[in-house]
Amino acid sequence: MFGGTILLVDDEKEIVDLLEIYLKNEGFTLLKASNGIEALEILNSQHVDLIILDVMMPQMDGIEACMKIREEKHMPIIMLSAKSQEMDKITGLSIGADDYVVKPFSPLEITARVKSQLRRYRQLNVSSIKNDNEIIIDDLVINIATHKVSIDHNEVRLTPREFAILQVLARNRGIVLSMEKIYENVWNEPFWESNNTIMVHIRKIREKIEKDPSNPLYIKTVWGIGYTIE
Repeated sequence: MFGGTILLVDDEKEIVDLLEIYLKNEGFTLLKASNGIEALEILNSQHVDLIILDVMMPQMDGIEACMKIREEKHMPIIMLSAKSQEMDKITGLSIGADDYVVKPFSPLEITARVKSQLRRYRQLNVSSIKNDNEIIIDDLVINIATHKVSIDHNEVRLTPREFAILQVLARNRGIVLSMEKIYENVWNEPFWESNNTIMVHIRKIREKIEKDPSNPLYIKTVWGIGYTIE
């Protein structure tokens, strides 16, 4: 038995009933919602380890719900959709989803993806945050209180903007963040399409924390989507 609490958000009863059988057989506790509004209400009152989120739903769809969830929550999100075009997948992943599954699907596949995402999330988060003020990722140490960064015990000097970008990526470890999302988190103002500020800052951060900036160990580029620290 794997264990954990799954929030299943879908307005198609047949899909909910089918996945409920398979997930409960694997030892998961299942919470259910039929739209994004209900999902947000559940998240505000109960602990959830992973979310399975349908895209097309009434009142609040999965895209809007995912964006709102990502403002505060970092658990894995698997999106379900009948849309199979590449741009639909890119949209889902760029707003914060960790996986994207096209309908129709096998319930065994969903169960396997749930286990994979939870296993990865738990491994990434075990001992990665030493306390409220320090994030440790391999040899990279980020001290939130002192704004100091070190690599292999050697201090690295970052500008305030560079530190803020690195902190956003580190706090969302394992999640791909778009340039728009990073910019709005750091600058607290709207992002414009032709803005290459994030790209420039990422290059400078890599030059300071990576042994080989052209083959980065920490900050990875996910082409067409954004950046992530794995």
